[in-house]
Amino acid sequence: MTEQQWFTIQWQDGAVVMLDQRRLPLEEVYETYTTVEQVAVAIQTMVIRGAPAIGIAAAMGVALAAHKSGTVEECNRAVHTAIARLGDTRPTAVNLFWALERMQRTLERIEASSLAEIQACLVAEANEILREDVHICETLGREGAPLIPDGARVLTHCNAGALATGGYGTALGVIRAAADSGKALSVLADETRPYLQGARLTAWELQRDGIEVNVIADNMAGHLMSRGDVDCVIVGSDRTTANGDVANKIGTYTLAVLCRHHGIPFYAAVPMSTIDFSMTKGEQIPIEERGPEEVTHHGSERKVPEGVGVRNPAFDVTPADLVTAIITERGVARAPYVESLAALSKLDQRRGNKLIDP
Repeated sequence: MTEQQWFTIQWQDGAVVMLDQRRLPLEEVYETYTTVEQVAVAIQTMVIRGAPAIGIAAAMGVALAAHKSGTVEECNRAVHTAIARLGDTRPTAVNLFWALERMQRTLERIEASSLAEIQACLVAEANEILREDVHICETLGREGAPLIPDGARVLTHCNAGALATGGYGTALGVIRAAADSGKALSVLADETRPYLQGARLTAWELQRDGIEVNVIADNMAGHLMSRGDVDCVIVGSDRTTANGDVANKIGTYTLAVLCRHHGIPFYAAVPMSTIDFSMTKGEQIPIEERGPEEVTHHGSERKVPEGVGVRNPAFDVTPADLVTAIITERGVARAPYVESLAALSKLDQRRGNKLIDP
């Protein structure tokens, strides 16, 4: 594969720089954001998207609030305001709230008395979240690669690649790791309507990596499965509950049902930070409803008659009993997920993935 020459998000010279994913694949444009509000709007309008990447952007938004403050008191107020504003951007992506809580805890444990020390600590923490995410995705990829057979034709939905994370990706991380191990494979990328993250983003990433990819319309998946043209499906997740229910881009549930009918493995690649152990089942996950223009328009051109109503849920929930395995950076979980995910949550990677003593 070719070495990645681009990045999703970085902290640069007191600003947050993001690759504008709305303009891919036609243009590669980096936008620079210097205020919390700009970062919040970038998350809401999907300049940056994907649960891990949203979490990183939120953390950097908090660091930006501190960086722009003139006093310790102003910094504390600005950080709390930033956390509230950023928390309102994308309700389904649990990494958003995980990252904001982590930045809040960092502020609370800072014993520094000077503004400069507080600012430096928060910037360092945001950069550490980015660094950790890349490492987690690479580890997750290696854990999942053995599940992908040599010569496999892999179907994926939406974009769970480097663009959706700090780098490397979750679902695409598994595909990349399998390819890096020498396996020959090809990818079918669902367009992923209505925002076309598969057609625009997944295809762009895989083409640059030199991995064979063909784009299909979402409603072609069942036909191709029936012909024996799909060996497995792998997707990412924006939030996974303690029982293994997986919230992912709308259309994922449909794929899982098709997989069950055709006897095809359905895998979810899920960092531990995306597992919400406070929720016991998928019905508890808030599902974001986005604006109608994503459905009514193609670019600037309207395709739906004026006055016609639109529903645009951004995510659906795949029940755990349709999920063959959940791939994490700490190992592969299988049903019953209440037990296997809980066991993985007790592993301490700093001690060689040994169970923490009770």
